[in-house]
Amino acid sequence: MEFKWNCNRGKMKTIQVVAGIVIHQDKILCVQRGLNKYNYISHKWEFPGGKVEPGETEEEGVQRELLEELNLQVRDLSHYITIEHSYPDFHLLMHCYLCHCDNPKLELTEHIAFKWLAKDELGKLDWAQADWPIVEKLKG
Repeated sequence: MEFKWNCNRGKMKTIQVVAGIVIHQDKILCVQRGLNKYNYISHKWEFPGGKVEPGETEEEGVQRELLEELNLQVRDLSHYITIEHSYPDFHLLMHCYLCHCDNPKLELTEHIAFKWLAKDELGKLDWAQADWPIVEKLKG
């Protein structure tokens, strides 16, 4: 993985989040963001997740976020990759977990679309920049 030094990083806010790489029958869940105040992530595809609340483990944060955002229960979480990415307005530290679900039915509460895709189909989406290293690693 290529590391890019950003001289402004010390001045930027760092946001730490978790993301779930949800697998069901060899398909991976991809969700699309809606309109965002930051144009560079508006309508981009991502792996679902969010911030960990005080007192939560990262795994508990993934499970809670997926339940809140998608009404989706996941199991068998294992750390997959941690991504550091500097966007123009903030620095992101994203801890990503592989997880599985038994029932792929979900309800979108924060995203505008979703797709279940095979690994070789992931590159066809317009991903948020921070999510590209995950896509590349999954594609092998």
